[in-house]
Amino acid sequence: MLVGDTVYDAAKVTGLSAHSSVLGVLDDWSRAKRLLAQAAKRIESGKGRVKGMPLKRARLLAPVLYPSNIYCAGANYTDHMAEMARAQGQAPGPTMKELGEKPWHFVKTSRSSVVGPGARVKIPVYSQMVDWEVELAAVIGKAARDVPVEKALDYVAGYTIANDLSARDVMNATRIPRPRLSTTTGSARSASTGACPLGPWIVPASDIPYPQNLALKLWVNDKLMQDSNTGKMIFTTAEQVAMLSSRRDAATRAISS
Repeated sequence: MLVGDTVYDAAKVTGLSAHSSVLGVLDDWSRAKRLLAQAAKRIESGKGRVKGMPLKRARLLAPVLYPSNIYCAGANYTDHMAEMARAQGQAPGPTMKELGEKPWHFVKTSRSSVVGPGARVKIPVYSQMVDWEVELAAVIGKAARDVPVEKALDYVAGYTIANDLSARDVMNATRIPRPRLSTTTGSARSASTGACPLGPWIVPASDIPYPQNLALKLWVNDKLMQDSNTGKMIFTTAEQVAMLSSRRDAATRAISS
């Protein structure tokens, strides 16, 4: 847990050994979020007894090691879809939502894909076109089954940020008819080792009650390459959580939007 510029051991501040990992905290999220918030207030007021480590001395890993599943939304930003249309010399058409379709997701393999902030990722030898894409990631805090859109965000523990690294030359999804797009479509191009840099922070959902107005920026070698906003999502985070909960066990730990 980060308070100010100091990192604290979650298990020590809550007094529960089950909170010795982030997955352990998420498995007990309804109680853990309350205990962590109380601990943060004690520390901020100077009443906390647990000693922390200065952030500048900490080596940060990915905030979730390792989520059970990572579902990544495909082509879910209006500006991204417009960019893809321009690249093909076409005018932007109606979105999948406007066509009455459901959001589609592909899966990233958790243990091989997730790396922490500042990690060096090796480019796969089979690709000459590894691309990047900044993403909002919703971290699920409790199992969700068949939840309505208006209640979907109640199942989100918090939000972090991800980089969706894709070998675009391995599988060009633009050549595949939209109705065939599924959770398997993007796997080959997005499941290479280190393909999901994640973090460093999970910000509690209570601090971000409305996730559809967050700036998203990405730089490559100090050059700004992406400047977008979650308000440009075609399917909102809540709509994606609700859809996934209706089709599978959404006790998944991350959904990249």
